[in-house]
Amino acid sequence: MTKLDHIGIAVRSLDAAKIYEALGLTIEHTETVESQGVRTAFLSVGDSSLELLEPTGPESTIAKFIEKRGEGIHHICLRVDDIESHLARLKAEGYRLINESPVPGAHGCRVAFLHPAAGNGVLIELSEKIDD
Repeated sequence: MTKLDHIGIAVRSLDAAKIYEALGLTIEHTETVESQGVRTAFLSVGDSSLELLEPTGPESTIAKFIEKRGEGIHHICLRVDDIESHLARLKAEGYRLINESPVPGAHGCRVAFLHPAAGNGVLIELSEKIDD
């Protein structure tokens, strides 16, 4: 693991960024991630970010999360190198994975999620930056 990349926050609308902007943060990047069914807004906080996640439709994972639990912290993301080796090791050690192989994520990264059961009730995302 190289660092805490971001904390994902499920929101009904990216307008939720207003409170963070009032706190002095700035939206650095917005993007729609079709494979995840979300619009994202990233706000830098030091070496990490807050990622606001707005569902793009009622069937998206984030829409279902908000319906069940309301808005709030959805996941933490750890930046890794060689995501496949991390996933293989975690699976071999018996941790429950949502993604056994990386999928496309924001910023062109490859990402994979561990089941909340593996993270003491916390959804953990692993993210590997792809070199351009």
